[in-house]
Amino acid sequence: MSSAATRVDGALNQEGPAATALVPPPKLRRRPALVAAAIGAICIGALLAGWAWTATTNTQEVLVARHSIERGSVIEADDLARVQLSADPALKPVPASEFDRVVGQRAAMDISSGGMLTPGAFAAEVVPGAGESVVGVALTPAQAPGLALRYGDQVRVVATPSQGDDLPAGTPLSNDATIVGVHTSEDTGQTVVDLLVPKADAAVLATRIATGNIALILDSRER
Repeated sequence: MSSAATRVDGALNQEGPAATALVPPPKLRRRPALVAAAIGAICIGALLAGWAWTATTNTQEVLVARHSIERGSVIEADDLARVQLSADPALKPVPASEFDRVVGQRAAMDISSGGMLTPGAFAAEVVPGAGESVVGVALTPAQAPGLALRYGDQVRVVATPSQGDDLPAGTPLSNDATIVGVHTSEDTGQTVVDLLVPKADAAVLATRIATGNIALILDSRER
C-alpha cells in the first residue's frame, strides 16, 4: 500500500516532517506603546531609587526640644529628644551624640517645642553670675530702639529729664548693661527687657527705671 494518498482534486496530500516544514513561523507584532511605557517605568524607578538614597544619606540624628524651654533655665534630660531629620547643614544642628554635654547647660534663648537645638541655643554660664544682678525694664516704643532687641545685645540705660524740665548740662547719667531676656507683656503690650548689670549698679538703675524717665540705647553689635 502506497504511503501517498490521492485527494479528490488529484493533489498529492503529503504527511510527515516535510509537510510540517512548509508552515511559516508566526510573526511577532511590535507594540511601540508598550516599549515606551516599559522604558518610562525603568526611568521613574531609577529616579525614585536615587531620591531615596539621597534622602537616606542626608538624614542625621539630632537633638530637639521635647517641649518649650525658657531662656535661662537648666536643660534637663527630659527636655530633649533624639530624632532623625534631613536637616540643612547650614543650620548646624546639634548631633544626638552631644546629648550628655547639653544636659545641665542653660538655655541661651527660648526654645519652642520641637525646635532643633543649635550650638548658640545653650550656654554653660549661670545668669546672673557672682557679682551680677538682673534688672527688668518695661519700655514704650518711644524709649526703645526700632530694631528688635536680642539676647546678648550691649545697651546703655540713659536717664532723661522729666517732661517740662530743662536738659541737664554735661553728659547724661547712664548705665551699661547686657540684654539677657526680651519679651512682650501681654497686659500692656510693652517690651520687657531683662538687663544684666554689676551688682553695685543694680539699685541705682532700678531707681532710675522706676521714675520712667529713661531711654534704652543699643550699642554696636560688632564683636
